[in-house]
Amino acid sequence: MTAREREKLEELKNILKKMGGLLVAYSGGVDSTFLLAMAKEVLDSGVVAAIARSSTYPERESLFAREMAQELKVRCLLIDSEELSIPEFINNSPDRCYYCKKTLFSKLQIIAHEESLQWIADGSNVDDDHDYRPGTRAVKEMGIRSPLKEVGLTKQEVRYLSREMGLSTWDKPSFACLASRISYGEEINPEKLKMVERAEEYLLSVGFQQVRVRHHQNIARIEVGEEEIRKFADIAARKQIIEKLKEIGYTYITLDLQGYRSGSMNEVLEK
Repeated sequence: MTAREREKLEELKNILKKMGGLLVAYSGGVDSTFLLAMAKEVLDSGVVAAIARSSTYPERESLFAREMAQELKVRCLLIDSEELSIPEFINNSPDRCYYCKKTLFSKLQIIAHEESLQWIADGSNVDDDHDYRPGTRAVKEMGIRSPLKEVGLTKQEVRYLSREMGLSTWDKPSFACLASRISYGEEINPEKLKMVERAEEYLLSVGFQQVRVRHHQNIARIEVGEEEIRKFADIAARKQIIEKLKEIGYTYITLDLQGYRSGSMNEVLEK
């Protein structure tokens, strides 16, 4: 651990200690797990995890988050966060995430008040500022804290520190809600979300690690890690993938030669 990483870690502990009581918006990902583990170490019973259940997240992610909270010995509360009840979310405009986060944080504020917890925090890190994230506006408006970002921790540093702490999530692939797979302007509905979920679950089941199936109406654009692209050279494996995704409902199955990259749907906004 470098001197700067040690310094950031101490700053994080000090911030958490001053909070006294904290509700963590917990997804089970690398960042929020690290934050939750640190909060548990500093605040003990003064931290509670809030885990949202929604059709925009696979059940396996919610289950994993619950298991991790139990492993960390943190009390967790399950909340229903059904984004498909939000008209602005369904319409899938570029600021979709703003309305999603604002609705979620409103629910968390009620829970924090009921639990007598002064603060709500998410697991955002400084690297999140490098992508288009309209949800950040909701974070600022609602007074949500982002302790990892406040001390300047990067994704790489969070992974390293997670490994040092013995957290199994240190190398967990990044994940975002299923709605982020659907191209802007195309209405979001349960059927499309289920298509994406089934397609990604299949690719994970046959050995891919970092996967996104981007939904462009009847086209599935597959993104995988650069080191995994070569797997598509296997004719038999490729044929099975095509057959399975067509069975799910896609007409055209494509491979993105640039490979996986976070927020690739936002590239059209940059143009």
